[in-house]
Amino acid sequence: MPRSITDLDLAGKKAFIRVDFNVPIKNGTITDDTRIEASLPTIKYALEQGATVILASHLGRPKGKPNPEYSLKPVAARLSELLQRPVEFADDCIGEPARRAVQRAGAGGLVLLENLRFHPGEEKNDSGFAKQLADLADVYVNDAFGSAHRAHASTEGIVHHVKETAAGLLMAKEVEHLGRVLHHPERPFVAILGGAKVSDKLEVIENLIPRVDALLIGGAMAYTFLKARGVGVGRSLVEEELLDSAREIERRAKERSLRFELPVDHVVAPKLEAGSPTEVLEVTDPAIGDRMGLDIGPKTAKIYRDVIGGAQTVVWNGPMGVFEIDAFANGTLEVARAVASVTGTTVIGGGDSIAAVAKAGVTDRITHVSTGGGASLEFLGGRDLPGVKALG
Repeated sequence: MPRSITDLDLAGKKAFIRVDFNVPIKNGTITDDTRIEASLPTIKYALEQGATVILASHLGRPKGKPNPEYSLKPVAARLSELLQRPVEFADDCIGEPARRAVQRAGAGGLVLLENLRFHPGEEKNDSGFAKQLADLADVYVNDAFGSAHRAHASTEGIVHHVKETAAGLLMAKEVEHLGRVLHHPERPFVAILGGAKVSDKLEVIENLIPRVDALLIGGAMAYTFLKARGVGVGRSLVEEELLDSAREIERRAKERSLRFELPVDHVVAPKLEAGSPTEVLEVTDPAIGDRMGLDIGPKTAKIYRDVIGGAQTVVWNGPMGVFEIDAFANGTLEVARAVASVTGTTVIGGGDSIAAVAKAGVTDRITHVSTGGGASLEFLGGRDLPGVKALG
């Protein structure tokens, strides 16, 4: 575990805090400020300790050059509302504009730098760019778990130019919760994986097979496994190049006597759209024809509910169907409610799963909701995250 911000003496220091303010913005309005809210405890802590706080984040993919569409200015306004205090906005994240903003904020003030990705040096992890960021500060804190799987200038490079570094409160919480479920889970330990592609979750599945007691697969990725078993899947999404990998995963699961569950029934429709006529079929029923599977069926939902109900530790990443459309949402919502009822530790990662527990109205009954989709997947896949590793 890297050391925490609570281990630093911040009084009178300039603290550069890498946050994850990569929030959805439409026509200059933030449509979901969850990530901003998640960073508040670290920001408030640093300010209470007497630090001048310099916040840095990326937003979207501006491809290394300034683009007003990806400006963090609306975030500065929202942050000011949430904290009920002024936030000095710097028109650039390095050089004179950044230095002037820090001066204007004054001792104990709060600055938000413009989008880091307006410079190509951020994603290239350019040492010169990292040093320019570091020159603004006395201490460095990384609280952006969602970007910890990227070795960028603000997550990895900067660490080589600042004497004191630490994890923010959110980062420490993420590493602690995900680390505990991976290395010291209470059993039974159940993993639920969904979403569109097996390729996105291959490493995670391989890393979890030796660790979990049950693995439940849903979403479109289930069809690659079903086809690998020789089941007809109609026009359901299949990654043909991963059929052998799917067979190998099943073989390893069997070898370990692991409970490995695929859907036994599903909701099928001719088109992926609201209002498309639906039917519930057994997955082995050839009546699927040229339709596609778009949600797990009621029998599968009951099996999954029963397995989850007996768990002490649950990790869930990825929906069971196209839950944005109500006709294909039931499986995901059933799983969300089942996870919320677990009395042990429950960890959810990935934007879709987070949206699903919110839609089911059970977010407050989950032990830990991970803010980092890709980062949590790589962590669960057993990879070292550059942004965490850099902190020592």
